[in-house]
Amino acid sequence: MTPIRPMRRTPEHPSEDLDVIYLAMGCFWGAEEIFWQTPGVVETAVGYMGGVTENPGYELVCTGTTGHAETVRVAYDPAVTDVNELLKVFWVTHDPTTLDRQGNDIGSQYRSAIFVTNDIQLNEAMRTRAEYQDALTEAGLGRIVTEIVPASEAGPFYYAEEYHQRYLEKNPHGYRCHARTGVPFPEAERR
Repeated sequence: MTPIRPMRRTPEHPSEDLDVIYLAMGCFWGAEEIFWQTPGVVETAVGYMGGVTENPGYELVCTGTTGHAETVRVAYDPAVTDVNELLKVFWVTHDPTTLDRQGNDIGSQYRSAIFVTNDIQLNEAMRTRAEYQDALTEAGLGRIVTEIVPASEAGPFYYAEEYHQRYLEKNPHGYRCHARTGVPFPEAERR
C-alpha cells in the first residue's frame, strides 16, 4: 500500500487529478487515520471548519465559542475511488446520530459534518445519508444529525497546529475516539 502523504497547503483542488472533501466526525486524530487506510485517498490534513472566528487555534476551538468542527481534509483520486466509497467509510466509522459529541468527546467541535466541494459530492452525501438512515431506523437507532453544507458556505478550512497533523503516526498509542453505531452501510445493487 502506498503511504498517504501529508496534505500540502494547496488551494481547494490540489491538482486536476484530485478531488477534495472535508469530513468532520469527532476527534480529528482518529478520523484522519481512518482515511489513511482508505483506497484512493492521496493526502490528508486536519483542521477547523464551519465556524465564525478567523484563524482559530485548538484551545479556542475547544471552548465551543468559534463554531468550528474538527475536520479532516481528504484529497482523493476519483480514478481510484469515488466519493460514494469515502462516504460509506464516513457513515460507519462514527455515530452520526449524536449531536455535538462522539463517545466521551462532547462539544460542537466534535459534531458530524460533511463539507462538499462539488455537486456530485452534495448529491452523494444526501443519497448516502438517506440510505444509512434507513439502515439505522431498521436497527432501532435515532436520526442522523450530520450537517451537509457546501464548503463555500461553511467558510475556510483552517489548518490545525503542526503537532495535530498526522498525530497518530507520531504517537501510535495516542487517543482514538471511534464511537460507532455498529450498523453496516447497506449494500445496494448498482446498475
